[in-house]
Amino acid sequence: MSHKNPLRKDKTCLNCNAVVDQRFCPNCGQENTDTRKTFHHLFIHFFEDLTHYENAFWKTIRNLLFKPASLTKEYLSGKRLSYLAPVRLYIFISFVTFFLIAVIPDTDGESEIVKVKEEKTTQEVNTDAKGAILEQQRKIDELKKQGVFSETEADSLKKFIKEAKENQNYDDSFNFGYHSIEQMDSIRKANPDEINRLEYWLNKKTIAINDKYTSDEIKEKFVEEAEHNFPKTLFIYMPLFALILWLFHNKKRWYYFDHGIFTLHYFSFLLLLGLVLFLLNTLLDLGDNTIITIVKFIMNFVGYIWMIYYFFPAHHRFYGETRIVSFIKSILLFFINFILFSIILTLFFIYTFVNLH
Repeated sequence: MSHKNPLRKDKTCLNCNAVVDQRFCPNCGQENTDTRKTFHHLFIHFFEDLTHYENAFWKTIRNLLFKPASLTKEYLSGKRLSYLAPVRLYIFISFVTFFLIAVIPDTDGESEIVKVKEEKTTQEVNTDAKGAILEQQRKIDELKKQGVFSETEADSLKKFIKEAKENQNYDDSFNFGYHSIEQMDSIRKANPDEINRLEYWLNKKTIAINDKYTSDEIKEKFVEEAEHNFPKTLFIYMPLFALILWLFHNKKRWYYFDHGIFTLHYFSFLLLLGLVLFLLNTLLDLGDNTIITIVKFIMNFVGYIWMIYYFFPAHHRFYGETRIVSFIKSILLFFINFILFSIILTLFFIYTFVNLH
């Protein structure tokens, strides 16, 4: 992967002014090559700097995916040049994950067509509903003129029919029991304590969202937001994850730094495996038959099982406790972190909901 550039004729190091007899300065280690580089060189140098050349890169990736805790033990034992540094590894995997998720387009070519059909269908339903309401109101007015209904009875009947039709055609898959702001206002006017401020704001927000999006579009937006926020949530949660590990283990034997390295490797594994599954699913989405569907199911099942199970052998091998003690601690750690991580993820969902326009 490495591409060597010609050496400078001047044997003076540009960094520290020491005499350079070979390629690298014996004083500071800087390579004595021309400072003006092509874009191709900059790109290769950036990738090489992150991956520490091909051998270390693939060795790190292989151990990270298939040998739980081995990278952490090797790093803390002092063997650090043979693998990528934990922080560099996490930054590299995060960069690739964000980049690929952003640039790889949606493979579902029918999504835009489906949206257009849904919007058209919704407009047709609303038009038909309004037409039916107007027709029935016209008949009620005729009966009122004939003396069948009084003016009060006619007005009440027209209001009842209008509300019934609106409720019948209202998509209530995403609401909290109220279909319009006018309905809530009338309830609060009759009984101010019926709907508090938080309920009013929440329902007002859901009504506005329902007026703008279909239920499928709302679900799609939340799923899309979850996919984008998951790596961010992992990054925010890492210090707390390391702190919980510190609380569960011997403070004299283990420093917070040790738990931090374990956390960086574990979260790098989660991101990397998630990225692999994303790429494989995107590739398989190009075809559509029974065999591909079965392969996708098996692949995702195995991938997510390994993602969940991985923590148990990693914890046992790194901390060196008996299997039963390690298993009990792993179960407790798993559920504690699952609950706390779910809370943080829920906060992201709430943030998404509040900012959904």
